[in-house]
Amino acid sequence: MLIGAVTRILQEAAEAAIVPRFRTLTKAEVFEKAPGELVTVADHEAEELIAPQLQALVDAPVVGEEAAAANPGLVRALREAPAAWAVDPLDGTANFVAGRPEWAVMAALVRDGITVAGWIVRPADDLIYEAESGAGTWRNGVRVQLEPASVPPRELRGAAYTRFMDPGTRALAKAAAAQFAEFRKGASSAGIDYARLIDGELDFVLFWRTMPWDHAPGTLLVTEAAGTVRRVDGTEYHPADESPGLLNAAGDECWHEVRRLLPG
Repeated sequence: MLIGAVTRILQEAAEAAIVPRFRTLTKAEVFEKAPGELVTVADHEAEELIAPQLQALVDAPVVGEEAAAANPGLVRALREAPAAWAVDPLDGTANFVAGRPEWAVMAALVRDGITVAGWIVRPADDLIYEAESGAGTWRNGVRVQLEPASVPPRELRGAAYTRFMDPGTRALAKAAAAQFAEFRKGASSAGIDYARLIDGELDFVLFWRTMPWDHAPGTLLVTEAAGTVRRVDGTEYHPADESPGLLNAAGDECWHEVRRLLPG
């Protein structure tokens, strides 16, 4: 019941605050909250719609991307509270502003520091991804599972988010590109690239910046679909940990092969 209720909340917020503005935004509705970081009225309005409704389902702090931008201390709830929500009301804002369809609405429920449910809703593509701990990953109501990628690196397809890497690490990542069949830049939306991994379009995705609202939903979706998620140092992912470097892959063998070749 919780899974469907949250999906409806995200869909309804998107229909009310985001979809009507897709490719109709005015300059007055777009702002820069940090250098190179865009936010729109759609981000804010969607989060304002989503947060109270999630709290009505599970009375827990809501760590929304926009609320946390104004009050960074909110993130502590993911570590300290018995339960907390992580919400990205519009993941891929730069794509949204540019009129590209690679954006999503995401949420996760975290209990005792561990993600127990996750959602990625992609209104522009009519796609919904849902996962609950121990219950698998579902796309539009059909269970999905990753096929383990056990092929040589030269046959693997992947993506890497290099923007927030230091110059030396970025250079190493670019140098590794030739060892893979495909090594594209990220889609500028974690929700899109997590979905592409789940759908089999990619065999691995390397993220560098790891804000909880970007990764708490997708990491559970990947692991519940039999994928592998670890920090680049091999340790387990926890939503409250924002240290850099998070590698997602289609199974353990793929993870180790990719990690051997990529910087960390």
